[in-house]
Amino acid sequence: MNEATYEDFLKLDIRVGKIIKADVFPEARKPAYKLWIDLGELGVKKSSAGLTKLYKPQDLINQKIIAVTNFSPKQVANFISEVLVLGVVMDEGKVALVQPNQEVPLGLRIF
Repeated sequence: MNEATYEDFLKLDIRVGKIIKADVFPEARKPAYKLWIDLGELGVKKSSAGLTKLYKPQDLINQKIIAVTNFSPKQVANFISEVLVLGVVMDEGKVALVQPNQEVPLGLRIF
């Protein structure tokens, strides 16, 4: 594993968001959803996320999430993914969302 410094960590802009829309993404190579995420002052951003084994689109609505917001946008099939939603990858490719366990305002930065 490569060692990172605290300064490397500070380069990441990681924030709290809320999923406001989730659609099936049949054009993606791997099973995924298209997500629209409210990030407070940053506005609504889009993300492609491989959450299909543990979640249905309707179950994702209003879920609080943690996302890296300052990666370059990535083209995924016909969709531009603007943020990276953080998840825990488990056996069989199941991905569980990383979520705050308290009610926190949207857009707050993670340190």
